[in-house]
Formats: sequence, C-alpha cells, structure tokens
Amino acid sequence: MTSLAVVSAGLSTASSTRLLANTLTAATVESLGEVEVTTIELRDLAHQLTDHMLTGFPGVKLGEAIEAIRRADGIIAVTPVFAASYSGLFKTFFDVLDEGVLDGKPVLVAATAGTARHSLVLDHALRPLFSYLHAVVVPTGVFAAIDDFGDEGLERRAARAAGELAELMGKAPSATSTAGARRTVEDEFAAPTPFHQLLRQASGT
Repeated sequence: MTSLAVVSAGLSTASSTRLLANTLTAATVESLGEVEVTTIELRDLAHQLTDHMLTGFPGVKLGEAIEAIRRADGIIAVTPVFAASYSGLFKTFFDVLDEGVLDGKPVLVAATAGTARHSLVLDHALRPLFSYLHAVVVPTGVFAAIDDFGDEGLERRAARAAGELAELMGKAPSATSTAGARRTVEDEFAAPTPFHQLLRQASGT
C-alpha cells in the first residue's frame, strides 16, 4: 500500500501547524485514494531528538518516526516560522536522518506564521533544505497565515499541492529499488548526457 508520512513541527497541542498538516493530509488522501498515513508530531519527540543529537542513538518513538520516513512513498513537511526560517525542532529532525533517506522522495513543503510577510520562507529556506537532502519538492508549496484558515484560497492551494504530491507518489520508485542510486558529481562527469539528448528531452520528442 502507498505510504504517506506527515511531519508537523507545531509546539502547542492545538497548533495552526498541525491544522495545516491535517488539511494537506486530507487533500492528499482524497487525491490518492487508499493510502497508509503516519503522522509524526515532533513536539512529542523533542527530548529524544536532543538525546539522539548528543548520543547518536534514537529512542524507540524517534526510531519509529525515522523508519516511517524511510518507508514513505511521499512526505508532507510542515513547520512554524521562527526568525524567518523553519523551526529548530523541524531542522533537528531532518538532521538526524541517515544520509540518502530522502533521495528521490516526493515532499510537499508547508509553513505557518502570524502574517503573510513570512511567506517567502517556502522558497528561501524549505526548498533549499530538501533540495540539499536530494528530495523532490513539489512545485506548489503552501503557506498559511492566521487569517488564511477558513479561506477558499488556502483550500485551493492545498488541493493543488496535494494533487502534485499524489502524482509524484504514484510514479515514485520503491525505496529498495533506489538504494545506492545516488549520483555523485564524479558520476555525472564520467557519463554525461549528450547535449542533443537533453534538447530532445526538453522538447518532449
């Protein structure tokens, strides 16, 4: 069965971050149909994340969360905005993942904040982070300020982003088939794609 992991980095028990995560999850499930959803609430893992950073060993709950990310065919990652970027809790979780876990994995990025002036966080912080981790970030990111909740515009953006994630998840190879498939710079120079082939691919011929 297709597996979806949802990472929510809200700090309160009834956070706008979790509300946005739930909205995106519902829209993705509607697009995919039958799907196994695992929600990872980072607030509950804060102490284990700190211990893991200090000792190198995950606790039981954190280990289960990491395994859920490893098995997932797609990920929804939602963070509150702190100091014009993702929260430290959010970054710490992705810091403790083993190298290569997110290779080629579709990710829908989203963020919440008090006002719309923080909306650029999607492009100047979240996209670079997941690009560095070799994930495939869907074209539409979703930002929600407090005033956006209950607005049809947010629902439309969520539906569009969820549809893009669902499409990528439908085409995503399994984790076992991509194991060890990361290409290095040396690989690219050893077997470069001919320019005429790149032109054909770009033109769809």
